[in-house]
Amino acid sequence: MNFRELLLLVLVGWTAVGAAGVTISLLRRERATAVRHSLWIVIVWAVYMALLLGTSLLQPRKVVALGQDQCFDEMCFAVTGVQELPGYLVQDGSRLVRVSVRISNHSKEKMRSEGLIQAYLIDRQGRRWAESTAVSGVRLTTRVAPGDSVISQPVFKVAGDAAGLGLIFTHGRRQPGVLVLGDSDSLLHRRTVVWLGR
Repeated sequence: MNFRELLLLVLVGWTAVGAAGVTISLLRRERATAVRHSLWIVIVWAVYMALLLGTSLLQPRKVVALGQDQCFDEMCFAVTGVQELPGYLVQDGSRLVRVSVRISNHSKEKMRSEGLIQAYLIDRQGRRWAESTAVSGVRLTTRVAPGDSVISQPVFKVAGDAAGLGLIFTHGRRQPGVLVLGDSDSLLHRRTVVWLGR
């Protein structure tokens, strides 16, 4: 857990304590105190959200090179290669792109997986394509032994005219990272990308 995640955790804890205080004030019929405490909670969250959105909009997009690890705690993902699968199961002018991803567990104690991890492709026009799960083998969410690595090869069906492809790892929108300052998954943040040279 890094400092920014700890800050969010402290804020959530403080909010829970404040909400309990508001509830107690209401039970004691101390309406003015309850309103004052509620207002503090709203103000602190408004400041935090302003910082979050400001950081997201001002930080440049982070670019990770091919072969470089992108780590989430002790699980790391590195794009090691990309290839097109010409003519394979495609009849509508689309292209199939297979990306090789090395998944490494840097923990020394137990098998781990990054259960929420997903990947998608983007192109220069900002179009987005999700993984075609029907033709993929080892999942990005697979469990990996301590100190070990496996290769996942997600496949993406992209438009025939797609150029400037980049791979983005995400945990999705329904997880706490959307409220972490400066996190690639935070609200309105430009996602960290691995440009594939295609």
